[in-house]
Amino acid sequence: MTALTETDDPRALAERAGIELEDSSALEILTWAADTFGAKFCVTSSMEDAVVAHLASRAMPGVDVVFLDTGYHFPETIGTRDAVDAVMDVNVITLTPRQSVAEQDAQYGPKLHDRDPDLCCALRKVAPLKEGLTGYEAYATGLRRDDSPTRANTPVVGWDAKQQKVKVSPIARWTRDDVDAYVAEHGVLTNPLLMDGYASVGCAPCTRRVLEGEDARAGRWAGRSKTECGLHG
Repeated sequence: MTALTETDDPRALAERAGIELEDSSALEILTWAADTFGAKFCVTSSMEDAVVAHLASRAMPGVDVVFLDTGYHFPETIGTRDAVDAVMDVNVITLTPRQSVAEQDAQYGPKLHDRDPDLCCALRKVAPLKEGLTGYEAYATGLRRDDSPTRANTPVVGWDAKQQKVKVSPIARWTRDDVDAYVAEHGVLTNPLLMDGYASVGCAPCTRRVLEGEDARAGRWAGRSKTECGLHG
């Protein structure tokens, strides 16, 4: 493996790779990441599906898959995490916020997600992920350009200024049909909620089923201008 050296500029590396790998397959992109970063590379997964985790396990068997347990997940999401851990060649690592839901309620009042969803996301997603990624130099996401207009320019490899890490989005160019085809071909685990009207699965209090014609992210924080939790924008 060609590991990233101390003299390499990771931001320049990411930007160059984003251009050079734009037309590469998802597996080729993940193989590049595995070869470049080795054990300093991981996959982050919301357990909406295990497509990127499955792809990464082909490029790097035993790869770390980082999951954020916010305390507000649907039972189906936790079940998907447990199934991925049991049957796939990956190492699932579960991150949790510093405060339990009860502790957060005691400090900020109940249902912070209704009153200040940005703060709730910052406490239960952004902060624990930043801590959890400390030992890595690069991480993969399942972001796709067709998810929503805010993700339309997602590079296949880019620089995450917030995390100060290389961010790999190997299926950025995929469509929903591409995802479905990969799931069918490889028997990849998916969250059961995707078969129950949910197109994007987040925390239970802030996620609803989507209506016909809505984009995949429309069911997240419905009725608000908020479209991202803060992890990706």
